[in-house]
Amino acid sequence: MTAVTDQDHTEHADHPGDAVNEDNGNNGNNGNNENDGNKEDGSENGLLRDAISGNGPYGERTSEGGAPAEPDAAQAPADRERDDHARVAGADVSGRTESADPSGRTESADAWDDGLIARRVTEAAAAEHAAMVEARGHNAPPAAPLAYDGALRSRLDALRELVGLSRTRLDSRTLAEAGRVLDEAAARRRLSGQHTVVAIAGATGSGKSQLFNALAGVTISETGVRRPTTAAPIACSWSDGSASLIERLGIPPRLRRRPLQSVESEAQLRGLVLIDLPDHDSAAVQHREHVDRILALVDAVIWVVDPEKYADAMLHERYLRPMAGHAEVMFVVLNQTDRLPGEATEQVLDDLRRLLDEDGIALGEYGEPGATVLALSALTGDGVGELRELLGQFVAERGAPARRISADLDSAAAGLWPVYATRRRTGLSEEARDEFAARLADAVGATAAGEAAERAWLRNANKACGTPWLRLWRWYQDRYEPATGRLPLRAQADEEATARQRVEQAVRTLSDRASAGLPAPWAQAVREAAVRGSQGLPEALDELAARAGLPPGRPPRPGWWPAAVLAQAAMTILQVIGGLWLLGQIIGFMAPNLGVPVLLMVTGIVGGPLVEWSCRMAARGPARRYGMDAERRLREAAAGCGRARVLDPVAAELLRYREVREQYGRVVGVGAT
Repeated sequence: MTAVTDQDHTEHADHPGDAVNEDNGNNGNNGNNENDGNKEDGSENGLLRDAISGNGPYGERTSEGGAPAEPDAAQAPADRERDDHARVAGADVSGRTESADPSGRTESADAWDDGLIARRVTEAAAAEHAAMVEARGHNAPPAAPLAYDGALRSRLDALRELVGLSRTRLDSRTLAEAGRVLDEAAARRRLSGQHTVVAIAGATGSGKSQLFNALAGVTISETGVRRPTTAAPIACSWSDGSASLIERLGIPPRLRRRPLQSVESEAQLRGLVLIDLPDHDSAAVQHREHVDRILALVDAVIWVVDPEKYADAMLHERYLRPMAGHAEVMFVVLNQTDRLPGEATEQVLDDLRRLLDEDGIALGEYGEPGATVLALSALTGDGVGELRELLGQFVAERGAPARRISADLDSAAAGLWPVYATRRRTGLSEEARDEFAARLADAVGATAAGEAAERAWLRNANKACGTPWLRLWRWYQDRYEPATGRLPLRAQADEEATARQRVEQAVRTLSDRASAGLPAPWAQAVREAAVRGSQGLPEALDELAARAGLPPGRPPRPGWWPAAVLAQAAMTILQVIGGLWLLGQIIGFMAPNLGVPVLLMVTGIVGGPLVEWSCRMAARGPARRYGMDAERRLREAAAGCGRARVLDPVAAELLRYREVREQYGRVVGVGAT
């Protein structure tokens, strides 16, 4: 039993202008119908009566005399085409139709033939066609929206955070798939959670439209030897409330159908929205675009293959292999088994399973989650009942939308693996930080500055505790030398160039160590941060070295220096007294006595250098500490400058990478990778 559909696979729902009037039977004239144009019957029973009587949107247009009316010249071409395509006259066994006239009498008219449908339909076929009305989602109460469980919500939130943290580091093409998954997950969540959208996809001649009709129980999608046969996707819904889901797929109302009205079918497949797709290998580019677009939006897919094309490379490489992660929402159906003799069906089915396994598609066997593989014949109906039962269980679980989104998340995460995950330990070790600070300290001459400070301390000690004659000599030398206790200026061009090269080498080494093992985008971000920080670093180090160096003037003196100065002064006084005594004896002013003045002079002459040597030995410790303190201050200043300009920006990039890596771990459902 076959129902007649529009040649362009369109359906026109009843319009308010199509008035259908029927006597209510209270006047006893059950055999007469009266058409007054004032009442509208939008129910399926009214459509059925119209189809049988020849009136209404599915009936033949008649004149008052019962003859077919001429098309109105003012009628739009689309309306005439609708009337021609939608008219289904209920025929009796003799092929005659009846139409009503205003007087209430009925008369027979010849069976019509518009040249498009060259066959006659029975009253039951008209009833089947009347059952294929569009699901009136706008009249049905809105279905409850889809709800994701906690784990899936957490993964989606992590992906959203991941995309937000990565927009300034990754290009839009890299994040495009992740953004699409987030958008589709949000869009699907707002729609019905009581429906499951399943697409039937296949190659030309695989019989997918025939299977679509077999599941619907009525001919909806056109079948035939012409290739391609299905030009646009057609939707069939087993329950109301699915209009928004079908609109999301971009399927217009004229391509929406309802299955054969059956209590058993509605109970078994309630909530199913079945989509018949064009051929994925169609020669028409628009057909393939329809397939690719809708496959990205549906909750599940039934792949229909035939014994000739089940190993087609295009099917496996373009669709099945990339969708291997969606195995739990995938059915693979071997159709046209009626063409296979004997045990050939099992052999082909085993080979199909082998190919699916090579594609990485997990098979739902032995209770494990995965794709369902079965064989059937849509032509004979063998195996269709099993598929209908499996679909019923699949839809009743209402878990397909969430599993589809979860699989999309897995696919997006796999695509992002190269830009987020690494199997090496990343970051800057304390050793690398210390080495960077040491290189900067060498660039500003911290060690040399400390040694200079130590020498300045010793020189100051020698000045304070040395003999007057030595101090007089050093004073003479200092007139032609720079002041002691000050850091020498690095004004030479070669010295400045060397210092700059050391700074650049230190920054380059640090960036290489920090970016080692990072994915390419983040490694590039780390290197760029280091380069930006190195700009102006040598000049800043010079300025800090001048401020953090030794203070102007003499180094501080320890507490024992006054005693040493007094002892040196005493030695000098002894020398002066002894000398004057001897001088007085020589000129005869004093009595000759060489022992005492010579002893005084020898004591002063020997004691002065001895005091100076003792002070020098005692000053080594404070001088070393003074030089080390000066070196430490300069190293700290250089390290602080390097940390503020280079280390902190690099550490910020590494911290951002650790954050996105943790979010990526949440997306893939594990801890930080």
